This record gives sequence, structure tokens and C-alpha cells, in this order.
Amino acid sequence: MAPKYAIGVDYGTESGRAVLVDLTDGTEVADHVTPYPHNVIDEQLPDSNVKLEFDWALQHPGDYIEVLKQSVPAVMKASRVDPADVIGLGIDFTACTMLPVDAAGTPLCFKPELKDQPHSWVKLWKHHAAQDEANLINEIAEQRGETFLPRYGGKISSEWMIAKVWQILDEAPELYEQTDMFLEATDWVVFQMTGNKVRNSCTAGYKAIWHKQDGYPSREFFKALNPQLENLTETKLRGEVVPLGTKAGELTPEMAGLMGLKPGIAIAVGNVDAHAAVPGVGVVSPGKLVMAMGTSICHMLLGTEEKRVEGMCGVVEDGIIPGYMGYEAGQSAVGDIFAWYVEQGVPAYVKEAAEKEGVNVHEWLEAKASDYQPGETGLLALDWWNGNRSVLVDTDLTGLLIGCTLLTKPEEIYRALLESTAFGTRKIVDAFQDNGVEVHELCACGGLPQKNRLLMQIYADVTNREIKIADSKQTPALGAAMFGAVAAGAAQGGYDTIVEAAQKMARVRKDTYKPIPENVAVYELLYQEYSKLHDYFGRGENNVMKRLKAIKETTA
Repeated sequence: MAPKYAIGVDYGTESGRAVLVDLTDGTEVADHVTPYPHNVIDEQLPDSNVKLEFDWALQHPGDYIEVLKQSVPAVMKASRVDPADVIGLGIDFTACTMLPVDAAGTPLCFKPELKDQPHSWVKLWKHHAAQDEANLINEIAEQRGETFLPRYGGKISSEWMIAKVWQILDEAPELYEQTDMFLEATDWVVFQMTGNKVRNSCTAGYKAIWHKQDGYPSREFFKALNPQLENLTETKLRGEVVPLGTKAGELTPEMAGLMGLKPGIAIAVGNVDAHAAVPGVGVVSPGKLVMAMGTSICHMLLGTEEKRVEGMCGVVEDGIIPGYMGYEAGQSAVGDIFAWYVEQGVPAYVKEAAEKEGVNVHEWLEAKASDYQPGETGLLALDWWNGNRSVLVDTDLTGLLIGCTLLTKPEEIYRALLESTAFGTRKIVDAFQDNGVEVHELCACGGLPQKNRLLMQIYADVTNREIKIADSKQTPALGAAMFGAVAAGAAQGGYDTIVEAAQKMARVRKDTYKPIPENVAVYELLYQEYSKLHDYFGRGENNVMKRLKAIKETTA
């Protein structure tokens, strides 16, 4: 019998990727990337003179359909697989990436009369302009003693659904009224493929304060935020919330024609990129922290009980793997910090030397930085170039580099930046451990672990834990394809549970990164210093970062 296949589509920050996967063993047969034509919209609206304010990050929903139109036919063509053998498709997305739609499900930014209104567009996960609303949500929830707050580490983020919805109501009330529903982009794309609007338990749980037992927060809570929000969850956030792996519907004939697939194949409910990666590395039991490492890091962990952990992004029952509590934490900039330094902070001679040696600047800096022992640079950095997601949950914090002298070299700064992100991960590991959620080993996936050996050794040394690396270069897409196979079910040639799918399809590399004892000892000393800076600048003792930001905003 011919093997069966599923497609995983991974929607990132700047591009979307489709991967065709063999369901017998998880082999990735073909993959294709489509860069978003409009990329991240953070300065000016498309085809418009409307400028965006500081901390805005939008996207064009048409770009997501472009990925289906370009990348899915491309993997089918490259693989020469018969479309009749593709039984399911799953997608994953950055989150919370949300958009307002009308009663027909059309994005408001598609309407000519609304396209010049910034609030009609998709708000990307890293849209931070709803921080004022997030602060008030946390203040009011704390005053009222809301039981949901500890499930999110004590703070709801400006990146999430409710703060973004409230910002729209605050700044564009007419547009709020014209919105029939606010949808996660992942649920909107699934709606485009199936015609069914279904909310998934992952984004609803982690990003929209939904709970499997308790549902959304009470009407009274929303009324306390703003009387106009009282009925929000029954109206603009209405809709069934279903577990991951559920079949959202079947591919419509129209979209099948666009994508080069057979109509009627199973489409799984949407998922979050990092969360889809967990089964992709074969993690379906507690004690293993999965790090999806790219521009940022999402840290995911399974547990059997609901514990309170400072600064976690959330704990959601069935949020990652059905049957477990799924914990999430994160760092809002990692690869982004290294990219910033290479693009903005490296002298010309470094670029010239790298070019001469036929390597890129990252590789050149990594090689040079590897010559230093831990502590040898005399530098220390705080990894807050894009705020802090965990454990402080504060987007108004900024980066810090300390210890520079007139002899400091670019590769030393590069190494200090790598180390700073490892210290940030250690903070998260410690928070879980201190609150009774065990972390025995780390599993890494995404672009960074496969590119930067020095970075991964530093992470092993700083956390004093072994790190396993995903064998797949497209782990979230692989995980999304697994959920597509589960949506199809065993009767169609897929799987009935994600655990079965992961056992057959997930792969990790044989080589792992193990802590080096002498490095662990030095990094322990440096981590103590990092912790002092972390608390001094991050817990209110010295709010200089926020004061500088306020001065910047008043003078800009």
C-alpha cells in the first residue's frame, strides 16, 4: 500500500513554510518557504500614507493565503506525491496574532473604507502597543482577586488577545463595533480552508484567558475593565473551543484547487508554532523543557498538576499534549538580539574578514568567540532588547551591556549576548523548579540550535543540563503535520492520538550537548551577577530603563 502523507504549514514572523511529511516515519519529503510580500508592517500601512506609532507590529492577512497558494503546490510538485495520498493538513502560527473580521469572516482591512485604519489590520504577536491596557488588566484583576491571574504567572501580557481587543475599543471604538469576531490568525486561516470558524484550545488557553473547566473570566471582570466589554466572550470571542488534533473540517473545493490538493482532506484545528514543536521532538511526557529557538524562544513543559509559577505565560490543560498540563514561558528576543548586533553594531573590518574567509558574520563571530573561556571577556548583558516575557513580563524593559573597556572586541560582545540569553533561560528553568515543576533535560529545536554550536554549549553549561537537538529543521511544521494526521485518524492512514504519531514520526539527533563542569562553575558565578542586575533593573529598584523610554517618547 502506498504510504500516506500529511502537510504541516508553519507560519512564522516573516515567512510561511510548508512541509510534506511521510506518516510512516516522519521523513520530510519536501519543504518550501514563501516570504510574506508585506513582511512585518511596523512603520507605515500598505498603499497608504498612514504612519504607525512606536511599538506597533501588523501584518497583511492576504500574505497567509499566499503561503498556501505558493508553498503547498511547490512541495507537491517537488515530491511528485499523488495528492490522493495526502490525508491531512495542520498549521501552526505565531501567537497571539489576531485580527478583526466581519460577519462573513472578511478581515476589516480588506474593506476599502477601513484599510487606512491601523486597527483594522492583523496585530502580530510582537505588537506591544497595548501595554497600557495590559497594565490595567493586571491591576484590576489583582484588585478583584481574580483566580485566573496566577495561571499566567501573575501577569497578562500586552502581546495577548484581551489587551489587543481593548486597545481597539479604546482607540477605534467605531471599528470595534463593526467587528463581528476577533480571531487568532491561525483560526482564521483554518476557516479559509474549511469554511468553519473553530477556536483551538492552545491559543484560547494561553492567549485569551480561557480555561477548560472555568471558561473565560466572568462578565463582571470584563465590565470592570470597560462596560462595553461586558459581553465580549459571548459575542466577539464566541465559538466552540476544541482540543488540538481535532478535525476542524475538510478542505473546500475552492481552496483545494488553489493548493493543488484533493477536496475533503482533514484539516486540523490551528496551533501555536512553538507548541506544535513539542511532539515534533518526541516530547509527550513531563520533565523535558522544549525550547523553540529562533528570533525569540518559547519554553514549553508538561506537568501533571496545575502549579503557580512566577512569570510563566500560562498553564493550560490539554494546551500542548492532551492529558497533561502544558506550561509555557518565553524570551521575547534571542536570535533577534544577535541579528541586531551583526546588522547594527559590528565594525566594517569584521564584515570584510568574514567575506574574505567565505563565511557569514555570525559564523565568523562564533568562531572567534569560541576562543574565550567563560568569564574571560569581563562582560555581562541583560537580554531585554525586546522587553522581558518571562519571568518579569514587562515589555518596557530594555537591553544592557556592562563591563566594556577600550580593549573590548566585537566577538567578546557577541559572546556576552549569547550568554545573556542563556541566563534568561536559566531564570525560567529555576522558576519552574522552585515551584515544583521538574526540569530534567532540555530539548532544542528551531533555526538556532542547528546553526550555533557555541550557543548550545553555553546553554548546557549555564543550565547545567543535557540538551538534545531536534533532527528536523522544521520541527513546528512537522508537529503541525502530526496533528493533521491525527485529525485524519488511523482509519484514513493517520493516527488516533498525538502520542502515537510522535512515537513513529519524531526524531532527535544522536549527538547531545552535555555540561562541562569547569564551565558550569564559572557560569554559576556570572549568573549570580546577572540575577542581581536582573532584579535591580527589572523589579523596580531602579526604573531608569522606563524613564529613558518615557523621555524618548516625549521627545520623539
